[in-house]
Amino acid sequence: MRQRRQLSLAVFAAVTAAVVGVSGCDAVGGASPAPSGSKARPSPKPTPVWDRSPASVAAVGDSITRGFDACGVLSDCPEVSWATGGSPKVDSLAVRLLGKAKAAERSWNYAVTGARMVDVAGQMAQAVTRKPELVAVMAGANDACRASTAEMTSVADFRTQFTDAMSTLRDSLPKSQVYVASVPNLMRLWEQGRTNPLGKQVWKLGICPSMLGDADSLTAAANQRRERVQERVEAYNSVLKEVCEKDRRCRFDDGAVYAFRFDGRQLSQWDWFHPSVNGQARLAEIAYRTVTN
Repeated sequence: MRQRRQLSLAVFAAVTAAVVGVSGCDAVGGASPAPSGSKARPSPKPTPVWDRSPASVAAVGDSITRGFDACGVLSDCPEVSWATGGSPKVDSLAVRLLGKAKAAERSWNYAVTGARMVDVAGQMAQAVTRKPELVAVMAGANDACRASTAEMTSVADFRTQFTDAMSTLRDSLPKSQVYVASVPNLMRLWEQGRTNPLGKQVWKLGICPSMLGDADSLTAAANQRRERVQERVEAYNSVLKEVCEKDRRCRFDDGAVYAFRFDGRQLSQWDWFHPSVNGQARLAEIAYRTVTN
């Protein structure tokens, strides 16, 4: 009887110790609720990688970003540039993001008519001196618009050149954002402009001869030439997308400019190839949508 009593006391003591031990773990950091009256500290919100409201904008690229042939024949018109222009008829990307007054002070256009992708790194070097929070890029049309298809920039060189341009920016401004516009559908521009006699006369001055040369010819050779240009444009757009995707602060327009169906209202009345003021406004819409979504 005495042995049974001692055994019962020993079992009771062991159970009590186990309960106390479990309670002690909960008090230190287990699943028991926090003491009454204490407040849990909220987790800090992560800083978003992409800022939809940058405070400054720089633009690099070619004649489209310079507003070429939008206001007059064979001349730049940066006032109506889709990227940085101040014209209310366009409502440029910079104006939409910053407002008209700030856009005049905090946006810069380093694009050059006739520029190819190989030139963009140099334009980037100029842009970084302003420390823009967003850089808008539109280049590549002139790489396909050569005297002949044999002279088009190779896809491999195009990739290297765009990568170099991005590196030029990143070496100085690792946190600046980049908007990259796709190369326009040059075949679409030929289809629209070939119906306009004046436009075709201007084309003969040397505007995109690889696509627009012999504009009325529908021979197998002419059609094959245009197809080669179009295939190269599509390859360039693939490169722009792939390189941009490797940079967490870069946004490609997912082919929106390429897919836009420019018509007579959006094409220059002087050359029926470059965007008109209306066309520049449509490009601004695409850019703003990409940057702010």
